Amino acid sequence: MQSKYTNRYSRHGGIALMVVMQILSVNTALAHDSEIKFVDIANQRDSGISYRRTPSENNAILNQIKRQSIVNFGDPNVLSAAPIKPRGAPGVAVFDFDSDGDLDLYITNGPGTANSLYSNQYRESGSLTFIDVAAQTGVSAVAQDSTGVCYGDIDNDGDPDILVLSNYGFANKLFENRVNKTGLFVEASAGSALESIDKTPASCAMGDINNDGLLDIAIANTFNNWNHRLPSLSFDFDHLLQANQLFLNTGRGFKDISAAAGIDVPARITWAVSLVDYDLDGDLDFITADDQGPKPPEVFGGIDHGYVRIYQNDGSGVFEDVTATSGTNRFGAWMGLAFGDIDSDGSMDIFATNSGDYFHIFMDPLTPFPAKVGDFTTGWFLGDSEHKYRFPGVGKLRASPFGWGAAIVDYDNDTDADIIYYGGANMAAFVDASNPGVILNNDGEANFLIEATRATQTAHNRRNVQGLAVGDLNDDGFVDIVSVSSENWPEDFPLAPYLPADKLFNSPFDRTAYIWPTFVPIDMENNFAWTGLEPEDGSLSIEVSSGNKDNNWVKVLAKGSVGMIKKSVVNRDGIGAVIRFTPERGKTAMHPVLGGSSYASQNSLELTFGLGESEKGTLDILWPGGVRNRLYNVRARERVTFPEIPCSYADKSIGLKQYNRCVRHSLRKLEKQGVIIEKNHKRFIESAIRAYLNHNRRDY
Repeated sequence: MQSKYTNRYSRHGGIALMVVMQILSVNTALAHDSEIKFVDIANQRDSGISYRRTPSENNAILNQIKRQSIVNFGDPNVLSAAPIKPRGAPGVAVFDFDSDGDLDLYITNGPGTANSLYSNQYRESGSLTFIDVAAQTGVSAVAQDSTGVCYGDIDNDGDPDILVLSNYGFANKLFENRVNKTGLFVEASAGSALESIDKTPASCAMGDINNDGLLDIAIANTFNNWNHRLPSLSFDFDHLLQANQLFLNTGRGFKDISAAAGIDVPARITWAVSLVDYDLDGDLDFITADDQGPKPPEVFGGIDHGYVRIYQNDGSGVFEDVTATSGTNRFGAWMGLAFGDIDSDGSMDIFATNSGDYFHIFMDPLTPFPAKVGDFTTGWFLGDSEHKYRFPGVGKLRASPFGWGAAIVDYDNDTDADIIYYGGANMAAFVDASNPGVILNNDGEANFLIEATRATQTAHNRRNVQGLAVGDLNDDGFVDIVSVSSENWPEDFPLAPYLPADKLFNSPFDRTAYIWPTFVPIDMENNFAWTGLEPEDGSLSIEVSSGNKDNNWVKVLAKGSVGMIKKSVVNRDGIGAVIRFTPERGKTAMHPVLGGSSYASQNSLELTFGLGESEKGTLDILWPGGVRNRLYNVRARERVTFPEIPCSYADKSIGLKQYNRCVRHSLRKLEKQGVIIEKNHKRFIESAIRAYLNHNRRDY
């Protein structure tokens, strides 16, 4: 197998590793050009951004391999001994940590370097600039090699707390937010099970799995140590795989309930995890992105390791693996997750990033099974009314590049759900640079076009992007994109084509499918030499949308009422809610409020819905626990704080009189506690009564 690898590398890689940029023929008919532009402000002098990713300690292992005069990739020990993610796996969170009304950024970093907490100064100055306040607020986490990050209000005191994951040998850290009281975060994980140093986690998510009003924590683990890649290459090292974890928030700390909850088997390389109500039944399910790698799947005599795996919640926080019956049991090197309704049929769909087609076709003669185009395609699983999934492929796009971080979001506010995903990977012998920063524009029925104007902005195929998250940073009603890379390829270094022209797919991605040439073949005897080219440290990218004056929008912030109103069960952040918005005479859009998704990252909890040219629409929320609330006549460009009213218009067990009394009592309590303002009180009452009457007349 190793000999096949190097022969292929010499044969096709000889072209790919010519240090010459080639202009490839490409079918551009699928490119879509809209008015939306994204401008990266991170490198602007006055932005306040100084982030650079410090490499992980295992980068020294790769450096030792590079500095050998001759590297024999025919030796089976060479590739397996090369570290995975040698320059780290940073993540990003977009959230308002100081409750000042604008979105801030938390970015993880490597050992010996502080993580960054960038305070957004938009509210204070009127311009989008940032100040790094990690040190002064106590969330630097300098010693550890940080990976993923997620956040949520774990103690329901009104502000977001942060969980920062760390590479093997370092402890995860949970920071409790006391900024508005003392100016500091306080470490709340000391001595707890969350601090385990014998795991190598990648991503985390928060959500209330048993509907007790407290946010629990899910962690995606990989394998024992990233200073090698043995379990990703061979089943012989399955004993090094690490089970995922689920921690129950008891109100006095966190308890590991992974085994009792049923999510700890099977142990796989899990890169991403989300807690999301995929079946819309009022409780949060546990969904993971697991990696097959180049190991043969069951159909070729191996084992299916890489699935988008669904663990269905029975309502009490006990889960059943329903992957096979749900239809997501499709092998792949799954990396990142995003959720929403991309075909506008009212069901939750799943987008999952994968290693893409270019890598596997390039490596085809060297892998122990015959990969074909489509086997490792990044794509979407479309759900139906029975919560079963099908994977339709990518249609006329034909193929897809590599991906890590991802989001489903209506970036152009034309009412349908678009897809954003970035990512690359260090393969030791070369670095995958096939993803230029992909934005896919939806026609409303899950047929996607590449956003052509997007490709003229930041060259993300020169950034080995890991984490990605979205949120409206400058409060203009259009989402912005934040991404962080582990390493960058300098502009004056060449990119090399992934495949020769006769091996391409007639895909619009062909023209941006490159690699970074780390090694070059020097003979036909499996011997390679380092090119001498070194990447730069990774960077932060903050891409601000230009917006589109023709398309309207609505922004929604869900707020749970636990502890404020009797019978309320929803955490204060509203994490786990599923929000629908229907523009007047338009299709209904649906997005969940997630406490962690993408890869190693978390989006803003405030959701943006596009209206197109409509002037108003209807909001509908399914809360954790099953309560449904609705608000009519939401106006274009309105910002709605939507509180949980623990009286469901869909509850058939109560009459109108009892429902009316419950709604009015709840809203009085919420107004008294400052959750809603007086002028919205009457509006919520009128909408609640109308929703009840419409539902019982079966008008909904």
